[in-house]
Amino acid sequence: MDGPAGPSPCQLKGRGEVTESMERLSVDDSNSCQSDSCQCDRIQSEVKINNKRYGRGAVESGLTHECGVFGAIGTGEWPTQVDVAQVICLGLVALQHRGQESAGIVTSEGKSARTFNTHKGMGLINNIFNDEAMKKLKGNLGIGHTRYSTSAASEEVNCQPFVVHTAHGALAVAHNGELVNCSSLRKMVLGRGVGLSTHSDSELITQALCLNPPEGETDGPDWPARINHLMRLAPLSYSLVIMLKDKIYAVRDPYGNRPLCLGKILPLGSSFLMNGCAKNGLEDKAEGWVVSSESCGFLSIGARYVREVLPGEILEMSRRGVRTVDVVERPAGKYQAFCIFEYVYFARADSIFEGQMVYSARLQCGRMLARESPVDADIVSSVPESGTAAAHGYARQSGIPFMEVLCKNRYVGRTFIQPSTRLRQLGVAKKFGALSENVRGKRIVLIDDSIVRGNTIGPIIKLLRDAGAAEVHIRIASPPLKYPCYMGINIPTREELIANKVDSFKLAEYVGADSLEYLSVEGLVSAVHYNMKVAPSDGVGGHCTACLTGDYPGGLPDDIDW
Repeated sequence: MDGPAGPSPCQLKGRGEVTESMERLSVDDSNSCQSDSCQCDRIQSEVKINNKRYGRGAVESGLTHECGVFGAIGTGEWPTQVDVAQVICLGLVALQHRGQESAGIVTSEGKSARTFNTHKGMGLINNIFNDEAMKKLKGNLGIGHTRYSTSAASEEVNCQPFVVHTAHGALAVAHNGELVNCSSLRKMVLGRGVGLSTHSDSELITQALCLNPPEGETDGPDWPARINHLMRLAPLSYSLVIMLKDKIYAVRDPYGNRPLCLGKILPLGSSFLMNGCAKNGLEDKAEGWVVSSESCGFLSIGARYVREVLPGEILEMSRRGVRTVDVVERPAGKYQAFCIFEYVYFARADSIFEGQMVYSARLQCGRMLARESPVDADIVSSVPESGTAAAHGYARQSGIPFMEVLCKNRYVGRTFIQPSTRLRQLGVAKKFGALSENVRGKRIVLIDDSIVRGNTIGPIIKLLRDAGAAEVHIRIASPPLKYPCYMGINIPTREELIANKVDSFKLAEYVGADSLEYLSVEGLVSAVHYNMKVAPSDGVGGHCTACLTGDYPGGLPDDIDW
């Protein structure tokens, strides 16, 4: 079992030896790097952790959160023929990979502005929403959320969607992302006399929407103006679904950092199953509309992918259909920054981003990796499942046959997004078995999507060696993770990121691999751009690579609190 991340390559120089076990490594911050080319301490000088961050849940490990949001509404006469609660529940099941700690659904019948039907709980979606719970979730529209978090504690009080009761009726909000300027926005909201019951920035968004916009309101609440005001106060990072009595607003931050897409529910029997995509998105009559963090669940609910919600777009969904009510521009000189790590790890392979399926981008990553880091071997394989597409790409490019070497226990959660280190390490031990007949005597190229802390790949390599592998060469289908993320992805603190402590050669020795190489940043960007329908230009189609390069799309705010 791998221990904590060790010292930087510069710190290892002059010690005269390299320890054999990661458990014996320790960080000596007083022995800082002197080389001009070393980046190990760059982020330490740029980011100072605000003590207010502590106490906001399980922050000792420096984790942030990653979630999934979903919304659905029936069109035409109400009550709708669409089982809105069931559609949302199935949509959340398709987004379960984005978070497994808690989930919630809020529905409205569209009659009363005062009451919503709500059910939330801890655990997996199928365990939270039983028949009794679903019967209570009557409605013609609704929103849902599945959550993984540590920006606020893993408790039921932090389950989303959040519901607040305003002078104009109830308001429900589900949020994916993390506000960069959460601290300053919190001060502003508290300064207006608004109380906050949790440390979640999602509740903060909900309360901020209750504030009147600067230009004022003359005839009741102007919700698009309020949303616009929020987006100017907090330019990133979020995708939101906001529900009122009879409308849903789908909102994506101006940088497009977090994903959000639109789908159309068509009548049963429609011949719409054309790879899950609409020809032009609007030619068929809709029974309803859905919005989701990913498109992967659309086919299972009889919906067709239409398009992505644009960066900065405020999309209104009502019984009459959908329309864009506003688009908030990015600050001058800033570019679109869709999170490139969605392609690497988080998204399901059958989801569509930027006109391409995630699978095709991962396949191309494998091809690029084979060009950049070839090796003589007998078989190519993967750490299932998010490394599998890249492994097929590597195999096709290199001409080395693909063969499975690991058998996955599919009832164990993903180790990357479990908040406890102990649970992560136990998860690795019980997650895989080796297919010894495929492994014995073979030189293996093993493809994985990423290395974060470095404490999961070592046990896998040992498993393969115990099964008789002659050589194990690790190839990572993404660049080294070197910087924390404060925009809603579970990438930990600098001290936990193994790429800041040892280079690929020493890391290979520590984890027991014969060699270890990463895909370059240029290779990843090229792979993602390869199948994009619209070539990146004029700030469109840009990607956030902050966790790889330290180039944060909105810069580092003064009040950053991690």
